[in-house]
Amino acid sequence: MNDRRGLAVVRPPAGSLATVHGLSALLADYHLQTETEKGRPVADAAALPAAYRAEVEDPDGAFAGAAVLVARDGDTAAGCVVVTAPVDGRAEIKRLWTAPGFRGRGVASALLDAALAHAARSGVRTVRLSVWRWRTGAVSLYQRLGFSVTASWDEREELVCMERTVDPNPCTEQGRS
Repeated sequence: MNDRRGLAVVRPPAGSLATVHGLSALLADYHLQTETEKGRPVADAAALPAAYRAEVEDPDGAFAGAAVLVARDGDTAAGCVVVTAPVDGRAEIKRLWTAPGFRGRGVASALLDAALAHAARSGVRTVRLSVWRWRTGAVSLYQRLGFSVTASWDEREELVCMERTVDPNPCTEQGRS
């Protein structure tokens, strides 16, 4: 889907997510870091709350109907993002994560470009996401890519809800920095 300096963003076929090398580790790292940031650190993926543990252990079941995109640098999983199935012309971006060793290399931007292009091809008119307020780098990235803060649809404190209109021509989403 996207290629930046050896980085490829791919969408593994449905039903194959459990076999995607590195995906479960990315999801586990995402949730472990998030729990730590919320002040509820856990020792490992087995100790995560059930819903999050299910994503790590059975991503096909947890993300049924969604598009899971994986950024790869050669054989190494560098990041991931999930785009929910469209409902009423809207989709949600979830679980954007870049492995720490790949940060600052455009992985998150490449994943978001690919996610927005996928959404456009799926007929989505609006993409939304929520991000923890303390993830200021992510909030800034989303704003640079055209997301605006909107009224919250989630009752959890400390979440910033954002959305943007999707360009119906997915080619224009490619190549952003």
